[in-house]
Amino acid sequence: MSLTNNATINNWVEEMRKLTKPSRVVWIDGSEKQLADLRAESCSNGEIIELNQEKLPGCYLHRTAVNDVARVEHRTFICTPTKEDAGNTNNWMDPKEAYDKLGKLFDGSMSGRTMYVIPFSMGIIGSEFAKVGIELTDSIYVVLNMAIMTRIGKAVLDSFGNGTDFVRGLHSKAQLDEENRYIVHFPQDNTIWSINSGYGGNVLLGKKCFALRIASYQGRKEGWMAEHMLILGIEKPNGETKYIAAAFPSACGKTNLAMLIPPEGYRKKGYKVWCVGDDIAWLRLGPDGGLWAMNPESGFFGVAPGTNMKSNPNALLTTKKNTIFTNVVHNLDDNTIWWEGLDNNPPTNALNWKGEKWDPTSGEKGAHPNSRFTAPAAQCPCISPEFENPRGVPISALVFGGRRAKTAPLVYQAFDWNHGVFVGSAMASETTAAASGAVGVVRRDPMAMLPFCGYNMGDYFTHWLEMGSRIKKQPKIFNVNWFRQDENGRFIWPGYGDNMRVLEWIIRRCDDEVDAAKTPIGYIPNINDINIECIEDEVSVETLKELLSIDTGLWKEDAAGIEEYYNKIGGRMPKELLDQLDALKSRLG
Repeated sequence: MSLTNNATINNWVEEMRKLTKPSRVVWIDGSEKQLADLRAESCSNGEIIELNQEKLPGCYLHRTAVNDVARVEHRTFICTPTKEDAGNTNNWMDPKEAYDKLGKLFDGSMSGRTMYVIPFSMGIIGSEFAKVGIELTDSIYVVLNMAIMTRIGKAVLDSFGNGTDFVRGLHSKAQLDEENRYIVHFPQDNTIWSINSGYGGNVLLGKKCFALRIASYQGRKEGWMAEHMLILGIEKPNGETKYIAAAFPSACGKTNLAMLIPPEGYRKKGYKVWCVGDDIAWLRLGPDGGLWAMNPESGFFGVAPGTNMKSNPNALLTTKKNTIFTNVVHNLDDNTIWWEGLDNNPPTNALNWKGEKWDPTSGEKGAHPNSRFTAPAAQCPCISPEFENPRGVPISALVFGGRRAKTAPLVYQAFDWNHGVFVGSAMASETTAAASGAVGVVRRDPMAMLPFCGYNMGDYFTHWLEMGSRIKKQPKIFNVNWFRQDENGRFIWPGYGDNMRVLEWIIRRCDDEVDAAKTPIGYIPNINDINIECIEDEVSVETLKELLSIDTGLWKEDAAGIEEYYNKIGGRMPKELLDQLDALKSRLG
C-alpha cells in the first residue's frame, strides 16, 4: 500500500510495477522495526550474514556475485538527445534506444520477487539543498544500504507533498548477467535505470548516479554545483572554523584527508579537524554572496583494504557498529571480519570474499581490493557539529590534488577564479604499480569528475566559469600534491596527519595572513610559512625547497598534455580556458 497521495509518484510506481512484474510491492517507511524485519529476512535467505553482535553490534557481511565487484564504467551511459550533449568523455546512447533495450531486460525482471519502494532525500530533508528520489529495487541489500547512505522513508514523502521534481530510479538484480549489465542515466527525464548488478556503486542510485551524474546536470540548469569533493572544517585555537572542499582522483588519499587527525603539536595548540563529507559536495550561492556546501549523503561507502588505525583511525572507528561490510574476509573463529592492511594478524580459520576457505599464506588476497564498508556518518568520531545544518557550511577554499612524482609542487594557489578552474580542469595523476598498464602515465581527471559528469565536459567547465562570475565572495583555489618523489622514487612529504601543515597555510592565505611568491604556475608558499616543527628529521628546509620547486621543462611538457586533453573534449571547450593555457605557456617562456 502506498505511503503517499502524490499521484505523479504513484502513477510512476504502478507503471514500473507493470513492467517488472513483482509478486508484491513494499513501501519503505524508514522505521527501525521495518528495517529490523528486512535484516532478519535477508539473514534467513543468506543475502547477508549477521556478525558477532558483541564485538560488532548491528554489523553484517554481504558477498556480491564474483562477476559483480565494481562500478562498470564501460556499461554506464548518459542518454541525451544528441551525442554532443553527453560529450566525448561519456558513453552515449540515444534515449529511445536505451529505453527500448533496457525495457526488454526489465520486462518481468522482478517476477517472483518483492519490489521495494524507497523514498529518499539527498541532503537534509527540507533543506534548500535537498533533492528527492524514489528508488525501486528487488534487493534488500540495496534497501539496507540506502537506509545508511541517505535519509529515507515516510518523512521524505511528507516533506515532498505533491511535488513532481523527483529522480526516478529503477534497479533490478535480474539475472546478474554481466553481458546485459547497464547503468543508464536520462538527465532530461530525471531518470536512472540499473539492471543486472548487485554491487553498491552500480545500484545505490542515490550515490554517484544521482548525487553526481544527474545532480551535475540539475545544478547547471538551476545554478548550483554537484562536485566529487570532500568537505572538512579546520577549527582554529580561537574557536573559528574554516571550511574547505577538495577534489582528488582515486588513490590520492581523499577519505584520509576528510577524516584527518592533526599532528600532536597542532592538537596541543587547540586545532581540530571536522569531517562534513568524504565524497560528494553540493555547492550553492549563500545569502552572504559566498559559496556554501552540503554533503548530500548520510553515510560513508568506503574502500576497506588499507583502512587501519594508522592510515585512518576515524574511518575504522566509524565501522565498529551498524555497518554493512561487502566482500571482506569472514573470520570464522569469532564471527568478525578482516581485510588486507587492517593489521598484521590475518585469521587462520576464515573464508575469503567469495565465501571459500582461505589460507592467508597462499599469496591470494582474502578481501577483494574493492571491498567496502557502508557506515553511518554520524558515528564518525570527527563528524562536524554542522553535519545536520540545513544551510550547509561556508567554503573558504577549494582544493584540487593529484599524484605527481615531479611536476606539481606540494601546494600552490591559483591567481584567481578562472585560473583556478583551469587548474582543476587540468587535474591529473600518474599511474602507479598498483594500476594495470604502464607506470607513470599521466591520466587527466578534471575536478575528479571524469566518470561522474552527467553532460558535456566543455559545458561543465563553462558552468564553473559562470558560477565564478556570480559568487561575490569567491573561495580561493589551490592545488596540492602529497606524492612528490626524490630521485630514488621515495615520497618526500610524510602525508597523512602532516597534511595539516599545508591546510594551515591554505587557510592563512584565505585570511590574508601570509604572503606568497608568484611563479609561472601560481602562488607558492614562502619557505618559512610552512610549519615543519617536529618533522625536521623528515622534512628539512632543503627538502621543503625541493617540494616547492618548479621545473619549467616538466611544466612545458604538462602544458602540451593539457592541450592534447582539451582537444579530446572538443568544440565546447570554453575560450577562457584555452586562453588560460596560452597564458601558462607564455609565462613558462
